[in-house]
Amino acid sequence: MHKRIYCFQIVAPAALKLVLKDRARLAGKLLRSLEDLSEEENEMIWAQEAERRDAAWSSSADGDRTAERVLRGARAKLK
Repeated sequence: MHKRIYCFQIVAPAALKLVLKDRARLAGKLLRSLEDLSEEENEMIWAQEAERRDAAWSSSADGDRTAERVLRGARAKLK
């Protein structure tokens, strides 16, 4: 097992057991830590997210829907 995944599997459940106030403080600290990412780290994270979304879209049942079908369905719901 990859060391990072193993650490996450230990840390995440422990963090979720914290009382609300401590979970909120931890969440704030984690979010602030993301503000300090380098441009390279930020680009890498967004590239990984784009790949994840593309894979999810490709594997979904709606992955083969055309834009025309999507718009037609949206317009029908607005009527």
